[in-house]
Amino acid sequence: MNPARSPFAGDFQGIRRVLVRMANWIGDAVMTLPALASIREGLPNRHIAVLTKPWVADLFSGHPLIDEVILYESPGIHEGVRGKWRLARELKQKQFDLAILFQNAFEAALIAFLAGVPRRAGYNTDARGILLTQAVAVNGKVKKGHQVDYYRALTAGLGFESLPVAPSLALTKSRLEESERILKSRGLNGEEPLIGLAPGATYGPAKQWFPERFSALADRFSRNWGARTLVFGSSGDRDTASLLRKSARTEVSDFTGQTTLSQAIGLIARCRLFVSNDSGLMHLAAALGVPVVAIFGSTDPVRTGPLGRNCRVVRRPVPCAPCLKTHCPEGLECLEKITVDAVYEAARGLWGDAGRA
Repeated sequence: MNPARSPFAGDFQGIRRVLVRMANWIGDAVMTLPALASIREGLPNRHIAVLTKPWVADLFSGHPLIDEVILYESPGIHEGVRGKWRLARELKQKQFDLAILFQNAFEAALIAFLAGVPRRAGYNTDARGILLTQAVAVNGKVKKGHQVDYYRALTAGLGFESLPVAPSLALTKSRLEESERILKSRGLNGEEPLIGLAPGATYGPAKQWFPERFSALADRFSRNWGARTLVFGSSGDRDTASLLRKSARTEVSDFTGQTTLSQAIGLIARCRLFVSNDSGLMHLAAALGVPVVAIFGSTDPVRTGPLGRNCRVVRRPVPCAPCLKTHCPEGLECLEKITVDAVYEAARGLWGDAGRA
């Protein structure tokens, strides 16, 4: 990484309290964790708070890098102009010395400015440079690389050492205990190995492998390995999960839209394997150290693939991919060519690795 360094890079004298404006979505937030580790490494005895949307907040609860989680409730009490003024006043009372903005929008810089944070650092994007005291330029190489490196390049441009680590999530004892209670309520007592599936994707159907093929995988996992399949996703994935469940011949435990993010973290951590489209849950599972098979269609694994030794990407090169489109005008050829056999073979390799771990 060769980020353009801020003119104040490495000057952290007088910094006691740091506010980090977090990315808005689960996958993006997971991918900021190595950069967040760099901030903690560079400011070991300072108070570090993250400002985050409520649906992402559970990622940071109990994480050793974080001292405080502040909710940005929009929709809700921080919505609209009056809501943003309210949030700025709340932040001003906390007397932060430095704001680091992983979120690229103009709004992120404006809120930090209105909150009276004297040093405001971030990428010089979205015409917000006038609101930043420490602006980092984005070069073409960073834009084309992995999203983890995009966030690391920002912190490197501010003078923090870039740590060569993959995203890592804390797993608290309370989360494990709660996941055990949830599984027992579904009749799962730990005798069967668990495999997680995430058949949805917020970005759009061009990222979604077909529910009936996920069903065929679940059947193979049950028949060949005696595994029970757990299906994860948001309430928006319920229809997809329903199709998967109806197509499967084996019993499938559907958790879509029925857990908090904290509960999902605990349940996914108990899985021996996780098979997913390119999604936030894919990144979450990888950060938990769960072996991941990631299915890629319209998106680019070079930029958003899962990171970790036990991660495998399954994709089929076609001329139009990666197109980064939400809806495919070409008949989903990139996904049609990904067979159940191909995904199963990738899973089989990881299953052996997980068994030896």
